Amino acid sequence: MATTDRAGLPEPPTNTRGHQPTGALSVAIGPFTRTGRYYARSWRRYLDPRPDELPVARPTIALAAHALRDEIVLLGLRARRPVSDVHAFDRINREVIAALDFYGRKGWLENTEAFFAQPPALADVTVLKVKSRRHSHARIAFDSGYAPDPGEPGAQRWSSYAANNRGYGLMLRHPEPRPWLVCIHGAEMGRAALDLALFRARHLHEDLGLNVLLPVLPMHGPRARGLPPGAVFPGEDVMDNVHAAAQAVWDVRRLLSWIRSMEPDSPIGLNSISLGGYVASLVASLENGLTCAILGVPVADLVQLLGRHAGLARDDPRRKTVALAEPIGAMISPLSMQPRVPISGRFIYGGIADRLVQPREQVARLWEHWGKPEIVWYPGGHTGFFQARPVQRFIDDAVVQSGLVGGFPMVREPGRPI
Repeated sequence: MATTDRAGLPEPPTNTRGHQPTGALSVAIGPFTRTGRYYARSWRRYLDPRPDELPVARPTIALAAHALRDEIVLLGLRARRPVSDVHAFDRINREVIAALDFYGRKGWLENTEAFFAQPPALADVTVLKVKSRRHSHARIAFDSGYAPDPGEPGAQRWSSYAANNRGYGLMLRHPEPRPWLVCIHGAEMGRAALDLALFRARHLHEDLGLNVLLPVLPMHGPRARGLPPGAVFPGEDVMDNVHAAAQAVWDVRRLLSWIRSMEPDSPIGLNSISLGGYVASLVASLENGLTCAILGVPVADLVQLLGRHAGLARDDPRRKTVALAEPIGAMISPLSMQPRVPISGRFIYGGIADRLVQPREQVARLWEHWGKPEIVWYPGGHTGFFQARPVQRFIDDAVVQSGLVGGFPMVREPGRPI
């Protein structure tokens, strides 16, 4: 595991003078050197395991390949989410300081549930049927209705992101009442073909008999249109992350109210990936009546995660801003609230070679906070969950074991087991 400095942030790789390597060559070989270090540490842990509850897998070339793939993905994310220079970062620092004062006066740093306002019920949803040669689904759209508190730092900027005002999603629905599974996507998703594939949505709909709803998170998919350069979720801008998280939770809760208005007796569960796991765990800590919550490679503390991946040098003043923002990260973290989903309906899976959402720092902490519910660790990286058969079986078993599909007859293809 990477060492940390006094602020709790991971130490960046350095040369003998204590500075980060520079130049195109160091950037290009970075994923390979970091994977090599990961592989070496994996052997040390395998030969001398720690007394913790994370599985210890025998290091293999296949496992290293998963880690390398994650590192390459992380390199791409850093290119899309570059850290601003020190002078431009001053605005972020000022907003963090102002936000600590604002949230402190509101009492939200301690009473984190109060930060997430209860949204009004959603009634007006546009549903458009989309047919292709082989399949069909529905696209939904609705007015989000979310707005930050006018006094919040960054509220005016967030309100200028006009595309976020409209919520979108995909829906696979049976003609008769069925259980619902709301699938919340990860970063860089929010696109129809990708979301339907990674969530195996048609399998959930056709084989397990579920109604499947896939909302689009703020600043993703069609909600990213017209955003200024560098405006992404998650990204370096602390207050944009805060408002995005708040609106994501708001939108999902409004969609839950819409489902309940249509089918009040149908059970509802959550399914999620990565950033979506973070949003799902927040919703599951605020909403009563959910049957299950399946968190896939979930983020537990967004500020800590972004600080880890920023790649800042030890003496970089921007590291102080990240450390200063830790109470805000805690305010919007599921670790600061208790889950309302029954323990029998909590499920988590993680990758033991995950280089994006670290197993110990993120997944295991959330698993422990949630009362150590059923969990599966697959032998792969963050992006390897889709091909992991243990994960596929785990999700299928979770929706059955939790009772989400128990009270309804299931539909399946002839000869295909459930």
